[in-house]
Amino acid sequence: MSTTLRDPSPTTEPAAAAESPHARRFGLPIATCLVMGNVIGGGIFLLPASVAPFGTISLVAFGVLTAGAIALALVFGRLAERHPQTGGPYVYARAAFGDFAGFLAAWSYWITAWVSNAALAVAAVGYLTVLFPAAGAHKWSMCLAALAVQWLPALANLAGTRYVGAVQVIATVLKFAPLLLVAVGGLFFFDPANLGPFRATDQSAAGAVSAAAAILLFSYLGVESATVSAGEVRDPARNVGRATILGTAGAAVVYLLGTLSVFGLVAHEKLVSSTAPFTDAVNAMFGGTWGGTVVACAAVISMLGALNGWTLLSAQTPYAAAKDGLFPKAFETKKRGVPVVGVVVTVALACALTVYNYTLGAEGVFESLVLITTFTATVPYLLATAAQIYFLLSGQRERVHPGRLARDGVLAALAFGFSMWLVAGSGYAAVYQGVLFLFAGVLCYAVMSARKTRATA
Repeated sequence: MSTTLRDPSPTTEPAAAAESPHARRFGLPIATCLVMGNVIGGGIFLLPASVAPFGTISLVAFGVLTAGAIALALVFGRLAERHPQTGGPYVYARAAFGDFAGFLAAWSYWITAWVSNAALAVAAVGYLTVLFPAAGAHKWSMCLAALAVQWLPALANLAGTRYVGAVQVIATVLKFAPLLLVAVGGLFFFDPANLGPFRATDQSAAGAVSAAAAILLFSYLGVESATVSAGEVRDPARNVGRATILGTAGAAVVYLLGTLSVFGLVAHEKLVSSTAPFTDAVNAMFGGTWGGTVVACAAVISMLGALNGWTLLSAQTPYAAAKDGLFPKAFETKKRGVPVVGVVVTVALACALTVYNYTLGAEGVFESLVLITTFTATVPYLLATAAQIYFLLSGQRERVHPGRLARDGVLAALAFGFSMWLVAGSGYAAVYQGVLFLFAGVLCYAVMSARKTRATA
């Protein structure tokens, strides 16, 4: 295991446009859409029902989570100014703590990405059944629909980054219409009687907030999207941080208003068992089913857009690690600006996990997948924020802005504490499964590190 602390040399990513007419670098608007599109994916459309069993105290959890997510986004923005390379948390952890920490960040982030893809696909099926009831007739018809939903964005990715960006912009625009309709328009139909109890479980207030936040974290996965794809962003030292902060702040406003409106539009008893809460909310606003059908269409488009972005991200971190010899060399294969092997392997793993979870039954599939990602996502977050703390305290002046030292230190400490809190709230089962996934990577690191050492001997 390497113990040398070093800054990996900044990798100059080849200009995407030079590789292929199907590849194109992202500007600030598309990078912001990538963040917002990945953050506002399937989570917001299903999570109000997932946290309803905790009661309206889950709105408190959402507020705390939003503050933590913005602190995390600000830390990522600072790190991206100094390390504007593809890989995000992997790059920062490796620069601060060496190869092993970098590998753990890459491995856990990769797990988060493909497990998240499986969860997004399951969430999309809930809304597909509104449009096509036959898709929900049996758990295996739902499983097939979930597999199809994962492969469509994968094909868009394999076509090149030019198409990834186009799909992301279209999906982001289309998803905002129904979200704003419910988030803003729903406040005019708000009925406090629908809110239900403040605390609906036997847990303590702190325990309920932590447990609800563990599920809600899924809705904020993606704040690091622009940093992971920094190599495909124009002027990354400037645009990556701005896109991260703008995208996270915009998503936070929509999230908080949207969740509050759904709680006030759909009766608590109905919301707990809902598979399409935003559809139920619009139907409650206007009556009938036409509004709900429109929302279901937008939700499916939103989730396809999120899968489009997450599929790219899931391949970018292994690509960056493969270039440093910490992932199999095949992951370094890039065509039309996209790491094609990473895309195919990631989608295949997500599909396998989807099938496995449906064999256990259709009930609770989304929640079980979400809680696994809660733990695995915190590993790169913890390592990245720890890297920022290391840079601030180690006296490396080239990495630190003296005038922002105190502010950056407070933000890094808040982001680190926020990530630790999420680990505590994710529950024993999620930590158990997540640790198994994480430790499986240690063997992979041993093999790759030995191969790398032998090659340089």
